[in-house]
Amino acid sequence: MTTRVAAIDCGTNSIRLLVADLDPATGELKDLDRRMRIVRLGQGVDRTGRLAPEALERTFAACREYAEVIAGHGVPAGRVRFVATSASRDADNREDFVRGVVDILGVRPEVVSGEQEAQFSFTGATRELTGGHGLATPYLVVDIGGGSTEFVLGGREVTAARSVDVGCVRMTERHLVHDGVITDPPTAEAVAAITADIDRALDEAAREVPLEQARTLVGLAGSVTTIAGIALGLPAYDSAAIHHARITREQVREITGRLLHATHAERAAIPVMHEGRVDVIGAGALVLLRIMERTGAAEVVVSEHDILDGIGWSLV
Repeated sequence: MTTRVAAIDCGTNSIRLLVADLDPATGELKDLDRRMRIVRLGQGVDRTGRLAPEALERTFAACREYAEVIAGHGVPAGRVRFVATSASRDADNREDFVRGVVDILGVRPEVVSGEQEAQFSFTGATRELTGGHGLATPYLVVDIGGGSTEFVLGGREVTAARSVDVGCVRMTERHLVHDGVITDPPTAEAVAAITADIDRALDEAAREVPLEQARTLVGLAGSVTTIAGIALGLPAYDSAAIHHARITREQVREITGRLLHATHAERAAIPVMHEGRVDVIGAGALVLLRIMERTGAAEVVVSEHDILDGIGWSLV
């Protein structure tokens, strides 16, 4: 018996929708609709502490689109869940965001803790890895978002988790934006400052999550999947080809260096690059590289299934 659900994940950089039929008995998740819009909800939050009016309007426009999709698929009342993450946790005017979502979708966004976010990510990423993939446990799932990165360690169950405030948008805005203009490509000093922030965040995460115990590194979210697409040399973004790809640390190091030395136009010309990631992908790649260097992971297993899928499973 399948259950039809709709899950929405609203992060710092993007808002995503999954409408799916789930079968708890078999663990099968069948996509009916999966889509993403770059809305940059976290625009300026690190600096101002508030959600910008134009960022809220971009997000509400995506919500109106998603409301039509959910209605079109006949998702039952009570089977829609909207989870909001880092940017809306940090903002002083988050109630403006909450009211807008309720008016459009009829559900209250849950501004979850970093630890809850980590649990969703782990479930979504690892539920299908338990058989036939030859991957050793425990897994270390890293979800590199726009404002935060989640670290979750576990096998069948989560044993440790921590969310830290380092992500591709936050690092870009903190170190690469000056008087509203992005330094492009970044200076060596800016890259060093981002690296120092990442390393401090890794120290913070390691106080609660024993990173050295990980046997398999699983990477989630747009920075990781974009790097995988580049490593695979794809002519266009192909989620099926990217899902469960294994990308080596040497590949990540080479791609990170290339992205950090590229201009905006050169990054935008990469076939798998979403236009909303062009300005922030360098910082996101650097986060992944430092994680792999810190943990000693020789490769990262890339998953297209992540927090969105975990939110879906939470509904059944």
